[in-house]
Amino acid sequence: MIFVDGLPFSTDSSQERDALVNLLEHPKLVSASNSFEAMQEVKFSASKECALQGRWVYLFQREFATVDPALIDFIGTDEATTCVGLVIRNQRNGMTSVAHMDSTKVVDTGLTQMLSLVVDKNFDVDLDVHLIGGFEDVSPQQANGSTRSKTLAEVDGYSFPLCTKIIETLRKRQEKFHIQTLYVLRHNTRRDSQGNAYPVFNGFLVKTSTGSVIPASFDRTTRCPDEIVRRIRVSVSYEDPTWNAKLLETYDTQNDRFVIAPCSWTLWQEHYALTLQDLSDEEILLQCSSSPSAEGPEFVDNLRRQWDYLTKQPLWNLTFPMRHPRVFEWTADGSWKRCLFSPQDSWNEDGAQTSLQRT
Repeated sequence: MIFVDGLPFSTDSSQERDALVNLLEHPKLVSASNSFEAMQEVKFSASKECALQGRWVYLFQREFATVDPALIDFIGTDEATTCVGLVIRNQRNGMTSVAHMDSTKVVDTGLTQMLSLVVDKNFDVDLDVHLIGGFEDVSPQQANGSTRSKTLAEVDGYSFPLCTKIIETLRKRQEKFHIQTLYVLRHNTRRDSQGNAYPVFNGFLVKTSTGSVIPASFDRTTRCPDEIVRRIRVSVSYEDPTWNAKLLETYDTQNDRFVIAPCSWTLWQEHYALTLQDLSDEEILLQCSSSPSAEGPEFVDNLRRQWDYLTKQPLWNLTFPMRHPRVFEWTADGSWKRCLFSPQDSWNEDGAQTSLQRT
């Protein structure tokens, strides 16, 4: 069930497409979008010069995490183009779950994963919701057109179906979702002089103590721990039946540590990585991105680093021996320490053997 400005949201139409459009035009949510857009984007870094200090959880594409405000100060994500970031926060105790959703296929099960530690089976609790990301990756004329001979992606792009699916699922669930921010699609779209569309913001940060959400971007020092392995999981998880229709698990809420759940890949992935490495940067963008013109400057380099890992480490069970997760704990200085399960579980991100990994 969805609420806006304290009132149940209802629409005359049963179509979720119309429900999303009505929400995008709701005066309360339009005002919230204008306020969000007026904020200055925070550039989050692990350096001491960064204004935001504390403990944080960073999420890559298709990952989710639920955090306790007594333990974690910030949680956030970035690098989103057609993806949507979803924040769900328990008004009573501040428990906050965030997901970086990249497909309609993960929405139903993903929401159940997110809510498992937020609602505590109490459907009467009030939950604040923020949706940020996605943009008009097709023209408004295409999105509103009636040409159904084209594929869904060609007509509606990627962002619109994903946003529609999220709203549909929230409406059908029993929990009470209070939408506070709906900064998606046209609200999160800017255009250059040629009319090309880009997201206004690609990421955000949640301050867990208050639930406030601000635009944010992250540097490589804050996209940790286990950056490369987690990036690889995003692509290979689509071929691993363990993760069918699920969000990827990253953070152990109860024990306050990162537990990178295992994912397997095939030797075909090594072959694919070798093939793509030979492409030009422009060809990589066109072949590997749902929105080539909107990707950030690190997109291609990040892919090349993943492919380099896969060519050096083609066997997934060397990364996840005996299908154990990769576990990281906080250190006294605020960095991460790898916890090794066994002598065999001792590989760093370059595929070389080591006794301990730090990020």
